[in-house]
Amino acid sequence: MQPASATTREKTPPGSDHDQMPDTAPFEQLLEASRRELTGYCYRMLGAASEAEDAVQETMIKAWSARETFAGQSSLRTWLFRIAHNVCVDMLRSPQRRARPMDLGPSTRTAAAVLGAPLTEATFVQPIPDDRVIDTSGDPAVVAEARDTIRLAFIAALQYLPPLQRSALILCEVLRWSAAEVATLLEVTTASINSALQRARRTMAGHQPSAHMPLEDPAHKDLLARYMRAFEAYDMEVLVSLLRDDVVLSMPPFDLWLSGPADVRAWFVGEGSVCEGGRLIPIDVNGSGGFANYHLVEPGLWKPFALQVIETDGEHIVGHHNFLYPDMFEAFGLPIVIDERRTIDASAG
Repeated sequence: MQPASATTREKTPPGSDHDQMPDTAPFEQLLEASRRELTGYCYRMLGAASEAEDAVQETMIKAWSARETFAGQSSLRTWLFRIAHNVCVDMLRSPQRRARPMDLGPSTRTAAAVLGAPLTEATFVQPIPDDRVIDTSGDPAVVAEARDTIRLAFIAALQYLPPLQRSALILCEVLRWSAAEVATLLEVTTASINSALQRARRTMAGHQPSAHMPLEDPAHKDLLARYMRAFEAYDMEVLVSLLRDDVVLSMPPFDLWLSGPADVRAWFVGEGSVCEGGRLIPIDVNGSGGFANYHLVEPGLWKPFALQVIETDGEHIVGHHNFLYPDMFEAFGLPIVIDERRTIDASAG
């Protein structure tokens, strides 16, 4: 997956957008207008929605506290990004790199699969709603390329980069800042930014994920609709027919992952059979189609179980990533329960 192209990346270079808001606008309004873009930057830097939200909140607090000292030597946007960058670097001092289960070890055959103990939340790249970090209301081509920069594989690949390279790549390749502008923001030379970019591109080239069909494509939408029907009916024949031969199934917070339709099917009819009778609610997550998976706990009552990120090539599902974090549902704006017991009781009566 390549960063967005020069013609369709998020077109928000320094000096535009909220930098041009009237001087009379309340400072708090200026800060709030920056929230989504700052969240997108912090998420790409940190690899987790919760940490990105914390970083943005700290950035806002620091900016508010220092508002009297902002003398306008740089744009407000540059000033805010400098604060956000420093906050992220402080948060990145831990030596642990967030990753996907596929980055931590080889796949396992279902027959030998053991979930084991869950790993800490900080082990894995975490999902985020698309509209939290990108503008999903614009030109479809622009939106599609912006989504490429928040896909799980791209976020995981960014985590291989040291902070300077990571920041330079995000700011230059995704947000379209010039090397000189990034150098000003990070208070280094333009030559050092160009050097960091070259090294970052070489590293990213070694972690290129497969291409994905845009979420807006009708074929993609049809595939997701067929998957949803098959999953809710728990029709394994249909579901497996939608999988590509090299499909991957992962389940953070566990490092176990499976590869291939046969092992995915074996999991769903074995230990994964707890998903039978579940309900799905579509979500847009990490530039991909996805679903909130609710488990049936009694007739007419479903509770949160996993956030699914479904990656496709347009014709087949290539990634079925299940984030078993029910506590994340509320952050995605999802209901904490699906309760149809009254409807069932009324029908029975």
